[in-house]
Amino acid sequence: MSNTSSSTKQVARAAGIVMFAIFLSRVLGFIRERAIATVFGRTGDTDVFFAAFAIPDLMYQLLIGGVISSAFIPVFTQYLASDNEKEAWYVASSFMNLVGMLLLVLTVLGIIFTPVMAPLVGIGFEGVQRQLLVRLMRITFPAVFFTALSGLAMGVLNSYKQFTLPALGPLFYNTAQILGAYVLGPILGVVGMAYGTIVGSFGSFALQLPSVVKRGQGYYRKIIDLKHPGIRKMVKLMIPAVIGLSISQINIIVGQNLASLLQTGSIVALRLANRLINFPLGIFAMGLSTAIFPTLAGQAAKKEMKEFRQTFSFGLRIVFYITLPAAVGMAVLRVPIVRLLFETGEFTSTDTQVTAYVLLFYSIGLCAQAGLQILTRVFYSLQDTLTPVKIGFVTVILNFIFSFALVKWTKLDVGGLALAFSLTAVIQMLISIWMLRRKLGFIDGRRILNTVYRAFAASCVMGVSVHYVSNILGQYVDLAGISGRAIQTLGSIAVGLLIYIIASLVLRMDEPRFVLDLIKERFLSKKTAVE
Repeated sequence: MSNTSSSTKQVARAAGIVMFAIFLSRVLGFIRERAIATVFGRTGDTDVFFAAFAIPDLMYQLLIGGVISSAFIPVFTQYLASDNEKEAWYVASSFMNLVGMLLLVLTVLGIIFTPVMAPLVGIGFEGVQRQLLVRLMRITFPAVFFTALSGLAMGVLNSYKQFTLPALGPLFYNTAQILGAYVLGPILGVVGMAYGTIVGSFGSFALQLPSVVKRGQGYYRKIIDLKHPGIRKMVKLMIPAVIGLSISQINIIVGQNLASLLQTGSIVALRLANRLINFPLGIFAMGLSTAIFPTLAGQAAKKEMKEFRQTFSFGLRIVFYITLPAAVGMAVLRVPIVRLLFETGEFTSTDTQVTAYVLLFYSIGLCAQAGLQILTRVFYSLQDTLTPVKIGFVTVILNFIFSFALVKWTKLDVGGLALAFSLTAVIQMLISIWMLRRKLGFIDGRRILNTVYRAFAASCVMGVSVHYVSNILGQYVDLAGISGRAIQTLGSIAVGLLIYIIASLVLRMDEPRFVLDLIKERFLSKKTAVE
């Protein structure tokens, strides 16, 4: 990475740490989903369980994606970049105290008015299912309180370019949910998972709290100063972002409501397929965007626009280079992957086919979702939260039209909902790039497109190879056993990875060297660099 700027090297080091931690978290996430499949299966109760998280998830996404990413980190980082740590913490103290108080009020109101909100996330649930939905939502609302506090702690630590503890928090969260399924599930049913969620969210917050307290020692104050310019700027930035994220979450709720009107288990199929897509999305796109965000915000605050464009281009090219083959690989190996991870206990081969069918359509939008992780943070770094809102208004309308049309007038069934989501993501990404090009002028577009073209060509070669390797391995192993499934799936992935790297080198791409340096920074360097 000798030809890149020092900021790019710093991003690579930070990304290595974040991606490794997220990788461990995603592995635990799959163990959790397997626990759900084993203990509960693809049933009406699991549909209700996942639906119960829609409103709490909305609150979390609004705070973490809207408030923390769009308002807190850019403004807090701006004060830190100007070497004004005391003032930075004055603003942070007011903000955290205000948000904490509002969270407490929202949690109490959420518990009280749960019966009113329940139909919003599961219009097709009646009787016993509706009662279970209300009960689960009331249990999970306190979990949102602690998860949101964990997000605030993450914002502080990430602003200091401290990434390890925030990335490790989800490990505790997933572990608690797994124990809730295996230990409490047989006794309390899906309610046991809800209790595990509360324990996990508290643990994630408690893990980061000592480090936040250490950073704020001598600076934190028990105040809420709504007149401070920093607070006013945060509010100005966060209002459009919250509106925009509310719009994007509507896409998910629309799909979930339509799924509740389809065959039993449709919500579970959507959930599991989405979790699979979120594996590469979370590790690479979210990991890199998390690591790159403080650097972008700092460069924008210092008006270092040349370096800003370099960092943005680097992030987007790496994300496309990694997620394009991931999308192709998931589409080709959709059945072996779902069968290996989930087909056990109450989760049958029919459930595998339905979930794999949904995964095929979700894979179409993987690269677009990954690109949006970077693009959104570029706008936030520029303290522009209004543009993503404008784009969000367009895409939510498109998603509703696509979802309704594909379910009603095609035979795609639940796959139509996944396809609608993917098509919306692609359009949203293209509009975002166009708007960013208008805002910044030069965005290194030719270099980015060159990466996309070559990565797509290499991915096609890989996809064809993986298809044949998977079929050949499937003929020589026992697919009824876990070992045979693992050999077919992991063997195909290993071959595909090797072929993709070779194809990338033949096409003379720069990105393999970046990825190799990123891995070396994480595993071979003796320096911890970030933390």
